[in-house]
Amino acid sequence: MSSEEVFVFPVSFAQQRLWFLDQLIPDNTIYNVPTVIRLTGSLNLTALEQTFNEIVHRHETLRTTFIVLDGQPLQAIALSLTIPISVLDLQLLPDDEREVEVKSIVTAEIEHPFNLSSGPLLRVKLLVLSNTEHILLLNMHHIICDDWSIGVLIRELGMLYTAFAQNQPSPLLELPLQYADFAHWQREWLQGEVLQTQLTYWQQQLNGISMLHLPTDKPRPAIQSYEGATQFFELPKKLTDALETLSQQEGVTFFMMLLAAFKTLLYRYTDQEDIAVGSPIANRNRSEIEGLIGFFVNSLVLRSNLSGNPSFQEVLGRVREVMLGAYSQQDLPFDKLVEELHPERNLSHHPLFQVVFSLQNAPMSALELSGLVPSFLNIDFKKTRFDLELHLWKCSDDFRSLWGANWEYSEGLRGVIVYNKDVFDKATISRVLEHFKTLLSSIVANPEQRIANLPLLSEVELYQILLEWNNTKTDYPYDKCIHQLFEEQVQHHPNSIAVIFDNEQLTYQELNVRSKKLAQYLQKIGVGSEKLVGICISQSIEMIVGLLGILKAGGAYLPLDSSYPQERLKFMLEDAQVSVLLTQEKLLKHFECFLNPIVCIDKDWEIITQENKNNLERSATSNNLAYVIYTSGSTGKPKGVAITHKAVNRLVCNTNYIKLLPSDKIAQASNISFDAATFEIWGALLNGAKLVGVSKDVILSPHKFALQLQQKEISVLFLTTALFQQIARDVPQAFASLRYLLFGGEAVNIRWVKKIIQHGAPKHLIHVYGPTENTTFSSYYHIQGLAEAATFVPIGCPISNTQIYILDTHLQPLPIGIIGEVYIGGDGLAQEYLNHTELTTEHFITNNFSNNSKIRLYKTGDLARYLPDGNIEFLGRIDNQVKIRGFRIELSEIEAVLNEHPSVKETVVIADEDIPDNKYLIAYIVLNVVEVSNLASLLRKYLKEKLPEYMVPTAYLVMESIPLTPNGKVDRRALPRTDIVTFDRYDYVAPRSQVEELLGEIWAKVLGKEQIGVHDNFFELGGHSLLATQLVSRIRDTFQIDVTVRNLFEAPTIEQLAKCVDTMCWAAKGVDKTRTTGEEREEVEF
Repeated sequence: MSSEEVFVFPVSFAQQRLWFLDQLIPDNTIYNVPTVIRLTGSLNLTALEQTFNEIVHRHETLRTTFIVLDGQPLQAIALSLTIPISVLDLQLLPDDEREVEVKSIVTAEIEHPFNLSSGPLLRVKLLVLSNTEHILLLNMHHIICDDWSIGVLIRELGMLYTAFAQNQPSPLLELPLQYADFAHWQREWLQGEVLQTQLTYWQQQLNGISMLHLPTDKPRPAIQSYEGATQFFELPKKLTDALETLSQQEGVTFFMMLLAAFKTLLYRYTDQEDIAVGSPIANRNRSEIEGLIGFFVNSLVLRSNLSGNPSFQEVLGRVREVMLGAYSQQDLPFDKLVEELHPERNLSHHPLFQVVFSLQNAPMSALELSGLVPSFLNIDFKKTRFDLELHLWKCSDDFRSLWGANWEYSEGLRGVIVYNKDVFDKATISRVLEHFKTLLSSIVANPEQRIANLPLLSEVELYQILLEWNNTKTDYPYDKCIHQLFEEQVQHHPNSIAVIFDNEQLTYQELNVRSKKLAQYLQKIGVGSEKLVGICISQSIEMIVGLLGILKAGGAYLPLDSSYPQERLKFMLEDAQVSVLLTQEKLLKHFECFLNPIVCIDKDWEIITQENKNNLERSATSNNLAYVIYTSGSTGKPKGVAITHKAVNRLVCNTNYIKLLPSDKIAQASNISFDAATFEIWGALLNGAKLVGVSKDVILSPHKFALQLQQKEISVLFLTTALFQQIARDVPQAFASLRYLLFGGEAVNIRWVKKIIQHGAPKHLIHVYGPTENTTFSSYYHIQGLAEAATFVPIGCPISNTQIYILDTHLQPLPIGIIGEVYIGGDGLAQEYLNHTELTTEHFITNNFSNNSKIRLYKTGDLARYLPDGNIEFLGRIDNQVKIRGFRIELSEIEAVLNEHPSVKETVVIADEDIPDNKYLIAYIVLNVVEVSNLASLLRKYLKEKLPEYMVPTAYLVMESIPLTPNGKVDRRALPRTDIVTFDRYDYVAPRSQVEELLGEIWAKVLGKEQIGVHDNFFELGGHSLLATQLVSRIRDTFQIDVTVRNLFEAPTIEQLAKCVDTMCWAAKGVDKTRTTGEEREEVEF
């Protein structure tokens, strides 16, 4: 732009925000507003040039650039300006190359940033394809226009070109005022009582607003890249008309109807009841400004409470109320709102709302050009500031309807969805649009229906999720008892080795004889069907004889761990109403309070062996109890999970996740008080394989364990995830000789799985998942290599004769990608929580997807979602999800990132509270190295590069090891709490260097505070975008360096910023001093 005389005016609030964002992200193209028109016919280039120059003459905004005075932006309006039309002749190119070149030129123009300080902020290109075909390419910066402005431009373009092509003067009346007048009026008017009234409304309306947590396909990057993509959307006329009719019946506008439906979709996707979306409003409520090109549009935050599962009609009423309130207070610019509310500012997402919804109704006449037929060219928007933007419009003859391509319907509703490619995949967005269509049809069919119950999935999706992915039926011996199946193996392999513990072994025949004698003895003392026998025997052949003996007698076993406190053992025996206890003499001291019969398998063996070898009375069936295992309860009292014979058979007989053979040697490495032992013991003995004992001290020594796997020629092994990771870390080649390695129990760090694959994986590496309440395993994932970019290992698909459903809080099935609770059905389900009817009723519910009302589902409390291929991704416990300052945080996500740091061997992150409602995160770290100086600041810096600020722990505690529960899972309750945690939270620390001192003075002036410590966060002290620009301007003047607003976002404390300033000053010393004068710096920057 030429340096002739300019008029200077204040900027509007909206312009101020866009100018600030341009400082924060220099050379960005996220606010480019392109329009591409194909012109068919004879074009008059002179008339076209005249047209654009007349439009520029009429509208001051098109002659505007932005200058800076005292850190504040101002509009600089040139008296006159000629916009050149850049003509590119493509006529010589072959047809196919020509269209490719057109696309390339259009993309390059859209991706070409504007310079707000030098302008011009409108660019016009004309591509000549032939004498009768041209492409007109317009590009403007949003700071001088909006959607309505495009309508104004199109209308004036048509009228002026038609007049000039016929040598007629301009038919347009002079504009009554200009955009600068509006900006001046806005600032004059919006203060004092007017400002306060609107602010009060919005402060109340948005108090405690939460971020919307849409389920994403990829982790959100720490800094948003604004990479976007688009998909188109349309509704047929019949559905559109039905929605309009319903709007009229319910007394709401069509926009309110569509917004209520969209909010219902977001509610179903996020399970959040507090739903806020942004919506653009034209903000042209005065006739004098309707004909102006300028940036008038304002963003309204429309927040609705969808709690209580209301009917859709109720939601319409709530949305209507919110809309009317927002419209009555619509004059407060969004930028002023953000400045006053101080929402948590973050480079990873937009403040206050992350989703935009609009029904575009800005006047948009059809473009009529003398002698030309215009058509609109599709633009694939490559940028977005939000997670999702859905813009809808009704089909008509106007200019906007020419947008998009290959429309199916000529009438109805059309739309475009712009989405953030950083976090969403294309297929996910296609599903979002399909679910929106299904939901709209459901609403028309039944507006009185409660929103959680409105159908969301198509018939095809429902069939896939409920039936196809749960089609796991296989034949297995569902009608036999465990001991009967064992006896079948005795028939087949009488002389094969059944069990090996230490140096002792028994054949199937020998094991059968011993256990039968014990059974006869137990029957004699009253053990029979459904009678519980406590068993406390150290890991040995006697333990296996004991289990089989109890089952053969018709009873069920309750494993007891002698390392448990006596009080807990006493509770279990009483709670389970145990009639007989089977133990060893050396363990009697743990059961002094037990008054029922006690059998010592060692001391009493001589008496037991006198039993005859005849067969026993058969009283048990496959639906009778086989065992009870106690698991920890949320109440603090353990609860007994009662498992039947049939459930165990379904786990180990003719199943899909493993093929066990008589030649297998299966490790018995788990404590029998945990249900992994069910898989080991019965997996071996019901398939004719060998059960090989591995002692606890060996398991806890990775090198000894690796050696034993080789020496004992073990072929099948199950490990808890924690043990798997420990061995993978220390002896990654340990598993290479195995036929099957199964691991599971909690989320796995993928780094160790990759390490196993690199150092020699077993033939089959299987990630298993399942609660005790569904007999050991419920799903499996066969790991056959992992992609380099993979960040997790799925828990896979249901095992045979098992169904898994992912449901929302209202028990509705959820689509692919949406997070819900895992519910499990099938033949593995526990009978009950022993003697706890209420608890059983709460957790074992009726399966509404079955025609049989007796079929049940177990409510796991685990979070998961379907992947597109039908595998399931486990996402932690419902209760391991924390919310801090309105942000929902999955602790496992922070753990995964921390685990990637070279100094970190292992980590657990928890949320804690020092005073009520003041939650913060603590990371417990096991180091990979002997010592790290400044560990907390090192890890914080590392995490800040990978995670949003709110996910960075406040405190870091180094530990020798992470405490584990007896079954090898992380024991969160045993982690030391904050009274002994050294906080990395800072009280006031005075400046320690000259740079910190100078920065402290600047901060104090800008923020109006007396004392600022070097660890205080600028934004937490009330700093906002406008103050940030002032601060940066003063820092530049003080230190003579080119610090940017972005530097402040990335280093928001004085300590961090001082380091940044030191580095810049050091770098600047090498630069030619003559190039760093204030004037030239300002010119370069602005």
